[in-house]
Parts: sequence; structure tokens; C-alpha cells
Amino acid sequence: MTKKERTIAAVELLKAQYPDALCSLEYDKPYELMIATRLSAQCTDARVNIVTRTLFKQFPTLQSFAEAELTELEDAVKPCGFYKTKAKSIKEAAQRLLTVYGGEIPQTMEELLTLPGIGRKTANLLLGDLYGKPAVVTDTHFIRICGRLGLTKHTEPQKVEEDLRKLLPPKESSDFCHRIVLFGREFCKARKPVCASCPLREICPSKDKQ
Repeated sequence: MTKKERTIAAVELLKAQYPDALCSLEYDKPYELMIATRLSAQCTDARVNIVTRTLFKQFPTLQSFAEAELTELEDAVKPCGFYKTKAKSIKEAAQRLLTVYGGEIPQTMEELLTLPGIGRKTANLLLGDLYGKPAVVTDTHFIRICGRLGLTKHTEPQKVEEDLRKLLPPKESSDFCHRIVLFGREFCKARKPVCASCPLREICPSKDKQ
């Protein structure tokens, strides 16, 4: 089985396992997804969702984030860790969105990377979820699982992204990334993968080797 064939098989198997490929971060407005994703760095999505339920009520508009007292914003996001850095970048990103982009999330990778605190992983998530564009979100689950499946030999996020862009059907790439997260939590765990009941067992070259 070639890498391309294994990738296509993984796409179909995960589609059957997880029909609803939804982002696990909760949001109503596009900029809220940007903020939630920024908070998710080195923090679980579950904790981020708890924090943002209050945060988005405390700061109900993009303008309110841009004008927020930094100390107040720091206190609000403190449970997510690295709160000083995250609060500063969220405030500055909100300001840039308002002054440069009219309050709208940009639709290109190049523009998104000009926003404070936004790297390729977050930019890909925004492009895929908000605009339906081909996107490869290389979080820790994705990198680990693609390595175990033999789809990449790299561990550097951008190199993994480049490898998978060559293998994934563009229209499937964003949903595949969401499904990989669910799959990583349920089966392909970092320390003790559940190989015996894994839905990708038949195509995985690493089964029973972890």
C-alpha cells in the first residue's frame, strides 16, 4: 500500500468512525474561534471551552477585546496558562483585525500570519473551518498519528503539513484533521494506543508496536 493509498483509506475509515467532523472548540463568531485557538496552545480544548463561556460574555465584541485592560484580560484567560503572552496577543490581534481588516478574519495564510500570536496551525484551522479552504492543522495528535501511519517521517509541524498536503484530497483535509483529533483521544493515544480495537488497524504499519 502506497502512502497515498493509505491516506485515502484513513480518510474513509475515519469518516465512517466520526461522521460529524466538528471542531472541538466552541464559538459563535469567527473571531471567537481565533481567540479560542490561541488559548488552546499548551491547554486542553475542554478547559478552553470552560474559560471562553465566561470570556465571551465578559468581552462580547471584537472591539471590547481591542480596548480591554490588559490585566483584566490576563485574569480572564489565566486558567489556560501562559496568560500574559496570550492576553497580549489576543488584544493586539483584535486591534489589528479592526484597523487593517475591518473586523473580519482574513482569508489568506499570508494575512493571517500577520496577526499577533497566529501561527500556521491556527491559520490553517481558521481557513478550513471558517472558509472551507484546504487546510492541514498539525497539532500534536496529527503529527503523532501521521507518523505512526507512515505518512510522514517528520515531526516539525510545517514539514508534516507539506507532506500531508501532497497526500490528502484538498476537500477532505480540514475534516480529516478534526477526525484525527477525535481518533487520537479515543484510540491512538500518546502512551497507550488502543490497537486491538482501532478502526485503522488494518492499514497501520505501527499496530501493536507502541
